[in-house]
Amino acid sequence: MVAVLKYGNVLLCLCAAGIVHENVKMGSDGESDQASGTSSDEVQSPVRVRMRNNHHRRISNEDINKRLSLPADIRLPEGYLEKFAMNSPPFDKPMSRRLRRASLSEIGFGKLETYIKLDKLGEGTYATVFKGRSKLTDNLVALKEIRLEHEEGAPCTAIREVSLLKDLKHANIVTLHDIIHTDKCLTLVFEYLEKDLKQYMDDCGSIMSVHNVKIFLFQLLRGLAYCHRRKVLHRDLKPQNLLINEKGELKLADFGLARAKSVPTKTYSNEVVTLWYRPPDVLLGSTEYSTPIDMWGVGCIFYEMITGRPLFPGSTVEDELHLIFRILGTPTEETWPGITTSEEFKTYNFPQYKAEPLVNHAPRIDNDGHDLLSMLLQFEAKKRVSAEDALRHSYFRSLGEQVQTLADTASIFSVKGVQLQRDPGKRSSVYPESCKFPRLLQKRKEGTF
Repeated sequence: MVAVLKYGNVLLCLCAAGIVHENVKMGSDGESDQASGTSSDEVQSPVRVRMRNNHHRRISNEDINKRLSLPADIRLPEGYLEKFAMNSPPFDKPMSRRLRRASLSEIGFGKLETYIKLDKLGEGTYATVFKGRSKLTDNLVALKEIRLEHEEGAPCTAIREVSLLKDLKHANIVTLHDIIHTDKCLTLVFEYLEKDLKQYMDDCGSIMSVHNVKIFLFQLLRGLAYCHRRKVLHRDLKPQNLLINEKGELKLADFGLARAKSVPTKTYSNEVVTLWYRPPDVLLGSTEYSTPIDMWGVGCIFYEMITGRPLFPGSTVEDELHLIFRILGTPTEETWPGITTSEEFKTYNFPQYKAEPLVNHAPRIDNDGHDLLSMLLQFEAKKRVSAEDALRHSYFRSLGEQVQTLADTASIFSVKGVQLQRDPGKRSSVYPESCKFPRLLQKRKEGTF
């Protein structure tokens, strides 16, 4: 099966990527061929376009933001577009997607030379991530360089990430700004965020304010609920994949293992989710799962933020299951219907552990928090609370009613009175940002913040 994925001026042929698109008639910018006034294959002659005199317009910030979905705080430098005024022909409205792509290419999108590579941030099996800077906006960006093997082409994880992220626009999901395709690599240009949740917790001495835990958890659930409404499973939730900027905004990242699902349950791989955050049904070999696979991970991350330590840090699948059952109790037909007939479960011959109250392991959590944590850490997948329902849990009542009605692209910190507090960790904190962000500290020292 071969699929074609378009993004800007990039055209990729994808083979058996496992991506499900529910509306194949929509363009990558969310605009249908019919809505654009011409089919995507129709080419208008530049001469013919220039000769039209009615409703002329030139390239605008609105065009660029619509095509690349740049966030509200990212804007081209003032006067930048004027440099192209002499060379840019006026276009009739509406402009075809193909002509819009060509116009953006003239500006510099889709070109490697548009970005300055700075520090190396990390390296994985298929990709290396660099800190970079855009020559267009002068903003910092994250450059994810994915190596392309000539025999295999782009890794399926990269294909999934591009396919899904180009359609996910939310304040709590990392923004994909640009894609650059060369013979040797595929570079994804993301917004730059200072650190991940793991680094944040480490910098705070692993002791976070319970108020800050609540704000981070709410943002995690907001982003996840948005994904689940669009039938997207993240499948790899862990602190390292939750990025945080200077404002304290938390964003879901690394959608390389994510899946778009077209039905409530479907057979997928059980080799997903980092071991410590993997639910017991998947640990026992289940390949039929849906959105609850992510909710178990949310529970583990919630506990880790409250206590400063992982909940189930197993070294093997068997060890991981032992740790889960020692705290939550060995499952029975009453707590997990059908578990006693599972061949995988019977193979391990687990001792009969009794469940321990979670509050004994996380004394800093209040009653509402304990109730929500218990609803997330359910053995049976269908009993786990959904992201949407979790957002409405009484645990978040103290954040006020306005946070429940925010637009998808609005930050939680746009609500008056919502801000982070100082953390009681070992290191000094910056208020209102609770942990040490080097740039903010420097601004304070210089008296510019």
